[in-house]
Amino acid sequence: MEIAPAHFGVSGRFVLRVRDWPADDLCVNRSGGDMEMKLGPFSYVLAPSAFGALSIVWWEIETGPKVYRLFLPDEQTPAEDVIQMNFPGASSLSCPAIAELGERVQRFLAGESIELNLGLLALERYSEFQRKVLLAEHEVPRGWVSTYGRIAKSLGTPRAARAVGNALARNPFPVIIPCHRTIRADGRLGGYQGGLNMKRALLEMEGVEVDDAGSVLTDQFYY
Repeated sequence: MEIAPAHFGVSGRFVLRVRDWPADDLCVNRSGGDMEMKLGPFSYVLAPSAFGALSIVWWEIETGPKVYRLFLPDEQTPAEDVIQMNFPGASSLSCPAIAELGERVQRFLAGESIELNLGLLALERYSEFQRKVLLAEHEVPRGWVSTYGRIAKSLGTPRAARAVGNALARNPFPVIIPCHRTIRADGRLGGYQGGLNMKRALLEMEGVEVDDAGSVLTDQFYY
């Protein structure tokens, strides 16, 4: 699978110029040698929202369902097309745990202050650094923001702000891990997989003010 470099589009939407999601996301063997790939079967559910349909891709393992990916709405590509491009052959199927998660995500996006826990997420697929970044991001509370540099310092790696930004740009579980709450050091929004309009809307929904120029106006910084 060839993966072209990732970049932020003009709208602030994080763009991966790939035919499939990065192979790293499907890796189950990091001990060296060729990557062993789990080939499915993957299932998905759609969670309609005011922003469009979110897609939750999951897979049943021995211990129960695991969420492998959450796709934010794409203005140009229907949700099911995005799923099939990244997880060919995935089928529309739910189960009680995934259905409950989808409902909670919908309530979150409707403005409700609701906790989204990590229990179903397949975090074990990621490197130690990636997991630390994602877990640190999950700790940023509603109504607060952080910066890439602050998170890097909190992890004991103060020079790793760019690496933190890259890890959050590839956040496989946006909304559940609320990377919209992390901004640039200069106060600007930075990029977001769902685009800057969605990032702004989510922050404002949580009580964070954003000015007309796209800068966050707050003294509520976490870390």
